Parts: sequence; C-alpha cells; structure tokens
Amino acid sequence: MKSIVLKSVLFVALTLFSFNINAQKISGKATYMSKAKMELGNWGARLSEARKKEVAARLKNRLEKTYVLSFNNIESSFLEEEKIDAISGATDSWGGYFSRGDHYKNISDQKLVQSQEFYGKRFLVKDDLYKINWTMGTETKKIGEYTCYKAKAFIPSAELSWYDFSWSDLAPSNDAAEGDEKVEEKLTIVEAWYTPQIPVSQGPAEFWGLPGLILEVSANNTTLLCIEVAISKDDKVSIVAPEKGKEITKKEYTLTVREKMVEMRNNRMGRRRG
Repeated sequence: MKSIVLKSVLFVALTLFSFNINAQKISGKATYMSKAKMELGNWGARLSEARKKEVAARLKNRLEKTYVLSFNNIESSFLEEEKIDAISGATDSWGGYFSRGDHYKNISDQKLVQSQEFYGKRFLVKDDLYKINWTMGTETKKIGEYTCYKAKAFIPSAELSWYDFSWSDLAPSNDAAEGDEKVEEKLTIVEAWYTPQIPVSQGPAEFWGLPGLILEVSANNTTLLCIEVAISKDDKVSIVAPEKGKEITKKEYTLTVREKMVEMRNNRMGRRRG
C-alpha cells in the first residue's frame, strides 16, 4: 500500500513539475560551499596530530571551495570562486590542473561544455550529459527556507572524475584478466536533496535531472551545500558557455592528461638514472 501511495505522489509531483517548467520561466543564482574530507592514506597514519593539522591547513584551498551556479529552466553555468592560498599568498596552480573548470550544462540538448587548462594549454571539452537514474524518496529536511526531498543514484565513478588525476591511475589494472570481454564498472553512490519550490531540473557540477533545484549533493568524500539562493525576477541572469580551447571529448581529455603524466614520470626516472 505504501509503495502505491509513494508512486502516486511522485507521479503527481513530476506532472506538476513538467507543467511548471513549461508555464513559468525561472532563473537565478545559487552559491555552494564544497567540503571534502582529508584522506592521507597509509602515509598520513604515520604523521603526528600537529603535522596532520599543518597538512590540512596547506590543503584547505582544495578541501573547501565556493562555487556559483547561474541557472534557468534550460541552461546553467557552474564556476569556482578563486581563492588565495592563506600560507603562500598564491593561487593553487597545481591543484587547478585537476579540478573542475568552468562548467556549462544545457539540459534541453543534454550537452556539456567544460573549459580545462592543463600545463598552459586550454581545452574545450564538449560531450553528452550523463543521464542520471535517480531514485526519489519521501524523506525531507529543510535547507535554509526550502523544503528538500532526498534522492539517490549510482553513477559511474569515471563520469565524476574524468578531469581529475591520481598517480595510481598509471598502475596496471587488475580488475580483469587479459582477454576478459567486460571489466566491472566502478560506481559511486550519490545522495542529493532537491526542492520543488524552485522547479528547475538543475544542480551543481554534473548533477541534474530532479524535479527541483538540487541544494545539497554528496559523493565519495565531498559534499556541495547551497548557502544562498537568489531568484531573478527579470530573467536576465547571464549564462554563457565557455568558447576558448581545443575541442575534445571527456575520453580524449582523460587520455591526453594520462599521456602527459606518463611522459613526466618517464623523464623524471630518466634523470635519476642519469
């Protein structure tokens, strides 16, 4: 009985959402704080508490970031606010290589445009948006003045980290023996909270596709939480897709970065031998 009621409620919500999308143009800006837990692995386990605090201070710019999502019914842009390193007084250039660049989504065409810079070269990544298969629940909570509903999804990990890089990425894969036709795809559990009070199917970063603006989303060790929303009454929020850079797909960009990092590793090993 509960299952039937839940399905009926969700059906009505989605129907009303579709009606509102067509009947009302909405635009605005939402500010998000990103917080990630520091993971130092086996190396970190050997550090003193004082040393851990020092490392955390140096990594603060990578663990805590601020983003602004500009959105309407169809388009959105997601941009990071640049911060100055509190210790060195400089921007975090190395961390910037493997962070998300200026991000644009068109949910009508289901297209992504993202600007990435890697070692002085600018790339314009153009690809399809990954269509997220959300499971919506009835659990609610308040985020600011908005009532939000919980949703979950299992998303291929590669879809959330294609612009990132770890030296472990260069290690040979042991997921499947040579000759296997299929390698098991790694999935990330994503938890989102969306509000039908702002009936746009937008969200921060790669996340979208729910009947309301996503105000909080957690994946792996990172949470994006909306701390401010400003709805525009004149529908004049500027949303512009990045335009500069060599056009490339997500897969091609990942391969390009990997090849460059292999080259750097080999050059470094060559100098040591010399």
